[in-house]
Amino acid sequence: MSRVLLHKTLLCLGLGVFSSLLPFTSHAVEKIRLASSIWPGYAPLYVADKLDLYKAQGVKVELQFFSDPGLIVPALASKAVDGATLTYDQVIGAVAKGHKYKVVMPIDYSNGGDAVVAAKGITSIRELAGQKVGYAPLSPPEFLLSHALKSNGMSEKDIQSVNINPDAVPGAMASGSLAAGVTWEPNVSRIVAMGGGERYHVLYSSKDAPGLITDVLVFDEAQVTKRAKAIEALIKGYLAGLEYMHSHPQEAAAIVGEVLGVSTEEAAEQMQGVYNMPLAEMGLNFEESEATTSFYGSGKVIAELMLNSGQIPAVPDIGSTFDSRFIDALTQ
Repeated sequence: MSRVLLHKTLLCLGLGVFSSLLPFTSHAVEKIRLASSIWPGYAPLYVADKLDLYKAQGVKVELQFFSDPGLIVPALASKAVDGATLTYDQVIGAVAKGHKYKVVMPIDYSNGGDAVVAAKGITSIRELAGQKVGYAPLSPPEFLLSHALKSNGMSEKDIQSVNINPDAVPGAMASGSLAAGVTWEPNVSRIVAMGGGERYHVLYSSKDAPGLITDVLVFDEAQVTKRAKAIEALIKGYLAGLEYMHSHPQEAAAIVGEVLGVSTEEAAEQMQGVYNMPLAEMGLNFEESEATTSFYGSGKVIAELMLNSGQIPAVPDIGSTFDSRFIDALTQ
């Protein structure tokens, strides 16, 4: 699918501060089935879920975790879930193939949370030439690797590609069957710690490409129209979770650690590898700009890479990939 988590002051995120787009009646309680993978950048969702911060907004959010993020788009297409957390490149890929998905809120962008990890004897991307590199096709790991290779005048044709799930990369690296692998946290930290930290290191990470791997909240266009109240409520609950993280960092890290399956300290460390945008900054993603903090800027780079690698048939209209109505209303 670059940030110091919550290093900026969050403005106006209290549960009672937001003006309603479409007010709930007191008895209206809707359920949203939200597909997601386990990722430190989704921490506000985990906090809101644990503390039931959605209840005050009149919505019930049911998180459904997928170990393989590649299965989330099919689940959304089949209506097995109502919405999903995806990386923006997944959205571009889906829209380019005819799906009418809309980003309704940017969540976070990777700031080292995704990485190419290699044996310490490999000190540059160019030295991956001819080496076995494991990654999942049509996923953020492949996108990050493609960008790293292109930045160094290379392509995937210059390496020995090994198709592997990101969560299986640590085991493959431990066995010595791969010279390098592309994965995300907590796998990156686990690989780097192998052999007392003497075997592997981060060769290239999302810190080297800020904003290119952005996580977003996505719904089908029909859902955005029909369930605007419930989506608004989910966003408010998420923002309340983000506010809690800012005011209670230790408690929040403990909650996130439970989901990630790591200690509170490890969770806090992994959360430093992502940057969750506060409400005041979310609008930047929807502004037409060449900056990678804009969907227009990052989308252009992503789409061109995906087109050149044959992942999409054509570059989609970037403006058709999002609907800013909810963030626009909350920031007015």
